[in-house]
Amino acid sequence: MAATMSNVDEIRNRVILGEFDIKNVHTTDYPGNYPGYDDTWNLQKFQKNFRIDVVQMDETSLEFDMVGIDAALANAFRRILLAEVPTMAVEKVLIYNNTSIIQDEILAHRLGLIPIKADPRLFEYRSAGDEEGTEIDTIQLQLKIKCTRNPRATKDSADPRELYLNHMVYSKDMKWAPIGNQADVFADANIGPVHGDILLAQLRPGQELDIVMHCVKGIGQDHAKFSPVATASYRLLPEITLMETVEGEKADIVLYTCSREVLRHDDLKNAVKLARVRDHFIFSVESTGILAPDVLVTEAIKVLMTKCQRFLGELDSTEME
Repeated sequence: MAATMSNVDEIRNRVILGEFDIKNVHTTDYPGNYPGYDDTWNLQKFQKNFRIDVVQMDETSLEFDMVGIDAALANAFRRILLAEVPTMAVEKVLIYNNTSIIQDEILAHRLGLIPIKADPRLFEYRSAGDEEGTEIDTIQLQLKIKCTRNPRATKDSADPRELYLNHMVYSKDMKWAPIGNQADVFADANIGPVHGDILLAQLRPGQELDIVMHCVKGIGQDHAKFSPVATASYRLLPEITLMETVEGEKADIVLYTCSREVLRHDDLKNAVKLARVRDHFIFSVESTGILAPDVLVTEAIKVLMTKCQRFLGELDSTEME
């Protein structure tokens, strides 16, 4: 690559944002590409440079910095969070009675998307062709509710909340029905919907629902309902460099813009240099509530490690042949 030594480091380590283009997008620090640079992968060097810094964490969200890693691995980690960390979700819906105005198919679809609070690590995948399931691979939920008139409602009332009982069906009405010895094994697990205030249907007097649901273990790669995160994304660490002294009104523009918009100003485009640090990823993970976000990150790392071990095993078997 034709590049002077003065800007080689920038090409290797920074993504440059121009007014009309983005430079240094692709990774170029592979062995032999730059004279004088030893880019051979080294485990000790990787361990020294790689780090994870937790910035913020609560019950449902986690923000952390992942530094010293290639974009391909960072993106693989993101995709694993989205599609390969298993959870429990409603797979089969047995509708014994549905006299509401919602069609069976629509209601079953709504039930399938309800996040279920159950640790998937305690369950096995259901065997192919097994229609019934067992206590080690299935969670059974029931939804049995009927709307009736409220005998205590005032005569001139027009509010459905006062006129009717059970006219709003929420996810909290989905009750866990233990199978086998689950009542003893998961006595403290509090299995059920993560959020109890998700509206499922509206009923009127005489209408009722009688439904049994089977939840199984799966991954988001098979269906989005198994995805454990509401979102998992990353962005590169921004870097803003002032090429000259900026004062007064110009400084306010830079301070409050801090994006490529600043390059629209002719008197500032040469005073500010915008870049992204190539190997510094700011991750944001928002859990659906099934598992804590830090647990999701740990499980995603385990999945990535399993993939690497499988790949190395395939290489070994190929060499033996």
